[in-house]
Amino acid sequence: MSRRVLGSCVPLALLLGATLTAPATATAQYTATALKFTIQAGGRTCTVDADLYRPSGVDRAPAVLTTNGFGGSKSDGSTDATAKAFAQRGYVSLAYSGLGFGKSGCLIALDDPRIDGVAASALIDFLGGKRAADDGTKADFVTLDGPGDPRVGMIGGSYGGAVQLATAAVDHRVDALVPMITWNDLAYSLDPNNVRAGGSVPGSFKWQWTNGFYLIGESQPLTTANLDPSRINSLGCLHFVTKACDTVRTLNSGSYPADRTAELLDYSHSVSPVSYLSRVKAPALLVQGQADSLFNLNEATATYKTLKAQGTTAKMIWQSWGHSGGMTSPAAGELNLAQGNLETSYVGRRILAWFDRYLHKQKGVDTGPAFAYYRDWITDPNGTYATAARLPALSQKLYLSGDGKLVDSSRKVARGSRSYSNWLVPTSHSESSLAGVVGIPDPAPYDTAGTYAGWTSAPLARTLDVVGAPKVTLKVSSPEAERTQRSGDAADKLVLFAKIYDIAPDGTKTLAHRLVAPVRVPDVTKPFTVTLPGVVHRYEKGHRLQFVIAASDDAYFGNRGIKPVTVVSAPGKSGVLELPVV
Repeated sequence: MSRRVLGSCVPLALLLGATLTAPATATAQYTATALKFTIQAGGRTCTVDADLYRPSGVDRAPAVLTTNGFGGSKSDGSTDATAKAFAQRGYVSLAYSGLGFGKSGCLIALDDPRIDGVAASALIDFLGGKRAADDGTKADFVTLDGPGDPRVGMIGGSYGGAVQLATAAVDHRVDALVPMITWNDLAYSLDPNNVRAGGSVPGSFKWQWTNGFYLIGESQPLTTANLDPSRINSLGCLHFVTKACDTVRTLNSGSYPADRTAELLDYSHSVSPVSYLSRVKAPALLVQGQADSLFNLNEATATYKTLKAQGTTAKMIWQSWGHSGGMTSPAAGELNLAQGNLETSYVGRRILAWFDRYLHKQKGVDTGPAFAYYRDWITDPNGTYATAARLPALSQKLYLSGDGKLVDSSRKVARGSRSYSNWLVPTSHSESSLAGVVGIPDPAPYDTAGTYAGWTSAPLARTLDVVGAPKVTLKVSSPEAERTQRSGDAADKLVLFAKIYDIAPDGTKTLAHRLVAPVRVPDVTKPFTVTLPGVVHRYEKGHRLQFVIAASDDAYFGNRGIKPVTVVSAPGKSGVLELPVV
């Protein structure tokens, strides 16, 4: 069924962004047609539910393909708004419900390129004129680069972001990507271990985020009437592919025997961009949110570095909002989802320019700098973004002194030690992970005395702008952890949580975007290096930095058993914190 729509300004998708040169305004008319496609994916036959938006009065035009975030659909007020926004700007838009969501069939496969990527490729066949929709509708109005090869870009966020990379890995007809607030490696996203050279050592289970999404998927009979039979799994779980359910069960068990750990890591990697980015050739504009403890800035950074290293065109923007806040009420100057302000927001203009360059093939279009980041301390909405040709390097070192000070020279380190011990219940709080999603109050971060060690700097003589992921090299002593780490179960290894507070002159503490770095130490007898989540944060003049190692965090699984920890410092032999300062 087709309907004619006047393209007045429509709220942009719930997970979208923006660009640089001023393109056509959003005034075009379009027709919208509901379509279904029967496809083969993951060994199942299922139907994909989609809406096609065709701009009026256009003979042929490039296409934009978009799909929903986890738990959404083509009609969730985000996906359809994205499709309409681009149809208003002269693109043929196809919005579809991802497999296992809305009225699309098949199991939830976590954007597996072998399943979700193949499904999206079938829709590209439609846009290229190689197949029809189930009702016989053909798309003979999309710009072609060759027979069956449509000029097509993809855009979307979170679950709708990773699927773009999955699709581009299996179908090189994709011409441009805009993955937003999405993951690089689900093993890091859901069970993060921020220690370098962690290898096959699992991390600390991010139980609130993971179980929240798992329940959304498994509870669909309660939220979706007349569920498609192809969405029901009889092999150990209801609506996910079996290996996804096995992974969640392993994580919730709190145990990491070697065989199950290998399976967990192998599966998580296999459905993540980290395993297939080498096959992605389409130019990618990566947009990641600073307020995001689910998929932090390190995820986009890892994807960006891999793409750049292999010669794939890529640029990256760190916007303000992400899964942890700001999606529905963005800051001034950011893409406002209630207004659909593509032309008047920085990220919006960047996205439009990206598609102008790679879908309209306008070679003179400036797609912007390699790297841009939002600064929340700038009050002028037109000046909130700074840009750079590359990511800032680690440029300032601070040393962990035995007297609890954070000093700027190894010669200032005092001999001494700091000790703490965990309890059998969590004693530190960074966030209630779903608070930003469901809009509930979240207590300020805190640590309980005796269950953390901290090192505090002198008041800053000048402002300090940190842009990127700090790094700390540590050596800890824990005889009990040294004993238990040989058990054969990685759950018996020492777990700790690293973080940096901003302490104001009045003593108020701020944990930037409530981000922490969970670590499962591979071997407590050896030094280890921790990469903290990336941030963009200004430490004001007169403020102090406090580096903290906490024994626990209530958003994550922690230590099994009591494991006292001591950190010893001496001149020339101490922990070192490195900051990317601009």
